[in-house]
Amino acid sequence: MQMRSFRPAVTGMAMLITLAMSPVYAAHTANKAYDSVDPFIGTAGGGHTFPGATVPFGMVQVSPDTQILDFHKSYGWAAGYRYEDKTILGFSQTHFSGTGHSDLGDVLLMPIAGQVRLDPGEIDKPDSGYRSRFSHNGEIAQPGYYAVTLSDYGIRVELTATRRVGLERYHFPTDKPAHVLVDLRSSIYNYPGKVLWSRIRIRSDGTVTGYRITRGWAPGRQLYFAMRFSRPMTGHELYDREAPLDYKGFAPPAANDPAERAQILGRGLVGVFDFGLLKDPVLLVKVSISPVSEDNAMENLDKEMPGWNFDATRTAARAAWTRALSIFNVDASPGMQKSFYTALYHTMIAPNLSMDVDGRYRGPDNAVHKAKGFDFYSTLSLWDTFRAEHPLLTLIQPPRRTDDFIRSFMAFQHESPYGMLPVWSFQGLETWCMIGYHAVAVIADAYMKGIRGYSADEALKAMVATATYGPYGGLKYYIKLGYVPIDKEPEAASKTLEYAFDDWTIARMAQAMGRKKTAAEFYKRAGYWRNEFDPKTGFARARLSTGQFRTPFDPAAAGYGSDYTEGDAWQYSWYEPQDIGGLIHELGGDQGLIQKLNAVFDTKVNPKEFANVEDITGLIGYYAHGNEPSHHIAYLYDYAGEPWMTQQRLKQIMDSQYAPTPDGLVGNDDCGQMSAWFIFTALGFYPVAPASNEYVIGRPFVKRAVLRLPNGRRFTVIAEKLDAADPYVGSVSLDGRPLNRVYLRQKDIMDGGVLRFVMQAQPNRHWGISPAERPYSMSPYK
Repeated sequence: MQMRSFRPAVTGMAMLITLAMSPVYAAHTANKAYDSVDPFIGTAGGGHTFPGATVPFGMVQVSPDTQILDFHKSYGWAAGYRYEDKTILGFSQTHFSGTGHSDLGDVLLMPIAGQVRLDPGEIDKPDSGYRSRFSHNGEIAQPGYYAVTLSDYGIRVELTATRRVGLERYHFPTDKPAHVLVDLRSSIYNYPGKVLWSRIRIRSDGTVTGYRITRGWAPGRQLYFAMRFSRPMTGHELYDREAPLDYKGFAPPAANDPAERAQILGRGLVGVFDFGLLKDPVLLVKVSISPVSEDNAMENLDKEMPGWNFDATRTAARAAWTRALSIFNVDASPGMQKSFYTALYHTMIAPNLSMDVDGRYRGPDNAVHKAKGFDFYSTLSLWDTFRAEHPLLTLIQPPRRTDDFIRSFMAFQHESPYGMLPVWSFQGLETWCMIGYHAVAVIADAYMKGIRGYSADEALKAMVATATYGPYGGLKYYIKLGYVPIDKEPEAASKTLEYAFDDWTIARMAQAMGRKKTAAEFYKRAGYWRNEFDPKTGFARARLSTGQFRTPFDPAAAGYGSDYTEGDAWQYSWYEPQDIGGLIHELGGDQGLIQKLNAVFDTKVNPKEFANVEDITGLIGYYAHGNEPSHHIAYLYDYAGEPWMTQQRLKQIMDSQYAPTPDGLVGNDDCGQMSAWFIFTALGFYPVAPASNEYVIGRPFVKRAVLRLPNGRRFTVIAEKLDAADPYVGSVSLDGRPLNRVYLRQKDIMDGGVLRFVMQAQPNRHWGISPAERPYSMSPYK
């Protein structure tokens, strides 16, 4: 029976609820959700996702690496794996999902049958090293499970995981000696000298432990591990493949420990563990990681995976993903359903747990701390995820999850040498990547939605401290002048615009808390975007410290040294989500904004203009869906009284920027942001201004979606006449009552009920055109 056959009116909701609560219906929904996910989506093209095994928000992501070893050419291998490749380097324990810059790839394992080569070899010459060819025939990727056959060795590899432990099952041939190679040299985004120091120890019981310290994206990162095999090794060899250097500042090798068989320290460590000819061809290895110590890694291993039941671990990972994914029951075309549930999967990979079973973690001061009453999370790509990823998680995860994120932010700020909330951190360490201080937007959005399992007073204090830390990103000039001057700070126009939005979210939270003085200060700062807007050209531009706009001005100029971050004036000038009414005023009225938006999408642009600028991809005119500054732009027609144009542009984007294929993401998924945009847009609404408690209405792309809310209620979206011939919204109703405004409130969703769209062939030029029906703006519409 197809779900589309159930189209109850509001008076028939009791039947829908009864069906939704039945065990058979729930099992069908859960299996449909899990089986619809394709982790290969985004592993080709620019998506930078990985196909390996992890659990929701887990600390390990055990996945194959096919990466090229030349740092200068490694951008496309940010997740370690590319679908187009023909050889596998090995299987490492940590990966980012969808990032534009990268690191990790810790503790690479490679099972080998027969002759052992100690070096990896070249990506297109597997016989030059321990790499192996593989084929997509027989390669399997599912949430929490991955399998592949290493053709050169005849070894079948299976991967699964718990929160802190990766479990690998190897099926060796029985006529060749079995080995497992561990390479501590290997990293994603590799380069000579990246590993500062490392160790491999073989304990008396056969447990292998170690660590490495790297100077990658987060300098001085320490990663510890513990590893056990399901059968005793018959021998081992430990090598340092890099010439000794003067290791000043690092501890010398420890004295021999009676509890260990052997150890080696150095910068280029490779361990080979031998198992001889296996009558039973199956060998398992489990690897835990820790940011704290080898002993903690062993405790993680002992407490989280004491046994050797691969199938039970895989089943538990599947169950965790099934619970997470079945939050939605979606009725859509097969391709849309696959894209929807895969996007949902990608939104729940990060942020990542970064804490041992005893509660200890490593903070931004590179010291060890202990979380009390919360789980510490990191991998915070906040420049991306504050826009839609974190707002989505407030709807699909229990409030405790967001509370833990915020308490992690606050702990980070308390431990930071700079007293700042995280900007872009992973494994507890700051990278200073990207701009803004968008942790404040995540906190304010949660607070305004009633998610408050933390000290609001301490949170607001941390937000204000971050927004007033003068040395960061030209803030001292922004505070003094009302803008960031381009002769003092690069990418100044983008920074001014993003600081102003962040300041508005602080003001919103302060006002809700009754902190009138703080609210007034930050509402004033939220208007500083006007200091960068040039009404003569109709673009946001960088000013010099003298107050003059920088000249000459080319709105299409992008890249290093420009006024903007990973964008140009065509993409960044409309980033005033707190004050689109003010933007409309600066552009001379509704038609001024509409004309600019039309020019963004309709101008003929040669993609080669941006060939040397990372992440400006997915071009429709100047609109660049492959990067976050463009993500809200299509929704801005709603603010100017032409919602049918929002609907038209969204269809353009969905048709051209997403597909249920390995190359189905035109840009980096950025820890779930590209996917969160897809989820919201498929449902028919989007959080243009987080902390506003509003979602701007677009148009749906699924026939029906039922969202099981954290409060136990259900919110249902229904799209009638959803087909290619009817691309426009004819009418919208909420619980059977006409909805004339072009936005939803947070309360509309959390109260449950039914949002019904009726689609039609032609634009409805009478719906949503009044200023009273438009979304929030700090300045009134005129």
